[in-house]
Amino acid sequence: MLILGIETSCDETAAAIVRDGREILSNVIYTQIPLHAPFGGVVPELASRNHMEKISPVVEEAFRQAGVKKEAIDAVAVTSGPGLVGPLIVGVSFAKALSFSLGIPLIGVHHLDGHIAANYLSFSDLEPPFLALILSGGHSHFYNVKAFGDYELLGATRDDALGEAFDKVARMLDLPYPGGPHLEKLALEGKPSFELPVTLLEEGSLDFSFSGIKSAVKMLIDKIDLEKEKANVAASFQETVFSIVTEKIRRALRLSEKKRIVIAGGVASNQRLRALLDELPAEVLYPPLSICTDNGAMIAAAGYYLYEQGKCSPLTLNARANLSLSSTEDLWITCG
Repeated sequence: MLILGIETSCDETAAAIVRDGREILSNVIYTQIPLHAPFGGVVPELASRNHMEKISPVVEEAFRQAGVKKEAIDAVAVTSGPGLVGPLIVGVSFAKALSFSLGIPLIGVHHLDGHIAANYLSFSDLEPPFLALILSGGHSHFYNVKAFGDYELLGATRDDALGEAFDKVARMLDLPYPGGPHLEKLALEGKPSFELPVTLLEEGSLDFSFSGIKSAVKMLIDKIDLEKEKANVAASFQETVFSIVTEKIRRALRLSEKKRIVIAGGVASNQRLRALLDELPAEVLYPPLSICTDNGAMIAAAGYYLYEQGKCSPLTLNARANLSLSSTEDLWITCG
């Protein structure tokens, strides 16, 4: 089965064609980073307009690279939420039009379901149950993946997501947008020589809180010669937040008695985090760098497993900026 996946939840216009939820035939991503860099963050109106300009050529390129015609695909999957509502509307509208014109099923996909499904593209034998930790600019969430598309929320961020904290600290350090990769690179030049607060919350909690360490970095910067200590601040921040992440994973493994956990989301591309995860007493899986950040292949993979369960979406599908992974049933109707 061939699924076209479309992703436009933020500042990447992405489309991919995936066979049977596991094999990537094409994966095209157009990034808007140069467009938003002068503003230090994503400008929703600019993002929406740029998605409108790029969505058609990106999808056409996905078909060209896959070497298949539009009539060959069996369904179109699209991110319907969460994300920026303007960009989401562009992707959902395009997918609905394509579904109608080709007479094929439409499948609305939750963005986080896509990030988890990226691991199915990387590990051919991966099947639930397992734990999943999503670390991105907008999410720091633990899930118990009980079956394909069946998720139990175990913990979430109470304030800033990890990727958001990276970006905010990067701005404090006057690093270019997007800040996360630049902070990671800068940290390689420094040492974790500053003590920052390690917030683990209540005993047994799998929630995250990164606002305190963000505030502590701001107070630290006000006291030091930043030009001399910038790399050390970056290294100290990175080591501290990753110590929190690894401890939370240990806690999740103990509480769930599971031995396998998948890591998903853009922060999963951080090489220092991967090195620390490799030291954990468990099987820790993360996708290759090419599908850690937002992409259409992960949406196509998630869409495949929804379709296998008989879940499709009506042509009245709407973009939803706020959408919980545990309350997605109203996205779908029975295929047929």
